[in-house]
Amino acid sequence: MTTAPDRAPNSSVLPAILNRWSPRAFQPESISKEELLSLIDAGRWAPSAYNMQPWRFIYARRGTAEWERFLSWLIPFNQSWAENASAIIYVASQTITLSSRTGEPSPLPTHAFDAGAAAVLIQIQAAHNGWATHPVSGFDHALVHAGLELPEEYELHAAIIVGRQGNIETLPEALQKREAPSDRNALNEISSEGRWNASTQTNID
Repeated sequence: MTTAPDRAPNSSVLPAILNRWSPRAFQPESISKEELLSLIDAGRWAPSAYNMQPWRFIYARRGTAEWERFLSWLIPFNQSWAENASAIIYVASQTITLSSRTGEPSPLPTHAFDAGAAAVLIQIQAAHNGWATHPVSGFDHALVHAGLELPEEYELHAAIIVGRQGNIETLPEALQKREAPSDRNALNEISSEGRWNASTQTNID
């Protein structure tokens, strides 16, 4: 798997974090259920509010009966490169729970934050194990929700495409130009001490 040593050569950030990026070129290689679950297991250890662990990961592996169905829910652009991947993991989280005090339904306001933290750990573990990942939001949410038979109180967030990084030449020319680790905003553009710094605001055109 291609690493990103030049992303931040003077950074003290863990290499496992710096080397994680989101390619689209994959080899059409299978992944065993045991190997895939070893990646998902990393997400199990994410922090969550009150240890509610609201995340759920529903997956399909290349070569199994569910693969084409999971792939078909992606938008055509994502299907065009994800078809060579090894697995698709849909990420969802529980939005409400039963209150321990009243027994009534109670919102889980941090469910998306918690699920995102778990999803990141899966991607870092995958990179460590030699697998590439590419999270996407481009899929038919209604079809996926129904197809996965998710309960009403669960919300879909993303799909994580998993596979062995492949040859860049398998991609269309336009995508080949984008097949490289991306840069990040400067630290002083995303953080400020004490109060909001207007210079950190992202402009929306």
